[in-house]
Amino acid sequence: MGDGKNRTINIISNYNTESKKISSILTKRLRDKGFLIPDKYSREAELNICIGGDGAFLRAVHRNNFPSIPFVGINTGHLGFFQEILPENIDDFIEKYIQGDYNIEEISLVEGKVCTKTNCFYLTAVNEIVIKGNKSKVIHLEIYIDGNHLERFSGDGVIISTPVGSTAYNFSSGGSIIYPSLKTLQLTPLSPISSKAYRSLLNSAIVPGHMVISIKPELKYENSILIVNDGVELKYSNIEIINLKLSNKIIKRLVFDKNMYWNNLKSKFL
Repeated sequence: MGDGKNRTINIISNYNTESKKISSILTKRLRDKGFLIPDKYSREAELNICIGGDGAFLRAVHRNNFPSIPFVGINTGHLGFFQEILPENIDDFIEKYIQGDYNIEEISLVEGKVCTKTNCFYLTAVNEIVIKGNKSKVIHLEIYIDGNHLERFSGDGVIISTPVGSTAYNFSSGGSIIYPSLKTLQLTPLSPISSKAYRSLLNSAIVPGHMVISIKPELKYENSILIVNDGVELKYSNIEIINLKLSNKIIKRLVFDKNMYWNNLKSKFL
């Protein structure tokens, strides 16, 4: 692939001291190799390098509207599941990138369509969309899979997570870990209540990505719903139905080690 002459790379950093320090080191090293590092985000770039933790990665993806430019992450955060490169391995990363020694992995996203009495709103998330009770209220939901009634749910709410999101909030809530390349969604209950009136699944369900998960709040709960999209809280009045499915959009990320996923999983959680 030659050197970096006239090739543009975006560096997106959060604002903590360590990230800013790594950002300036990385900028110098890449410029020394001939790469162009713009001051503002460029849509003409061939790579997005995100410096920080997983929160920084998610913000970068949302803020730039799920770009087709691949991402790679340098981890200066606590967990860094999306952030594969350690700061001390920057030189190795640059050499591998110039040599083309990497794979590009496609990340599936979840899409939500929230319909109220007057309008519909569209959401996209990398990790998950959560439907829960506002102000920690218990909520009652009718849940359908591809039009088939699954359950009359009662509890704190449900998480609809992507495979990459399966190791985030979903995992903390007792959901399963799903390998990133699988085309599925996961429906995970939050503190489900199973009684004679409400029959809630106590464990998560894995749903094929082409199927639609539909959630209807019971009438008196239509204004008690809080929707959390990759950690950002959203409130809508008079919700009638929420439809969720795998999005047609994807994002791409660079993978330098085919064993990274399992090594990451073990080092982060075990």
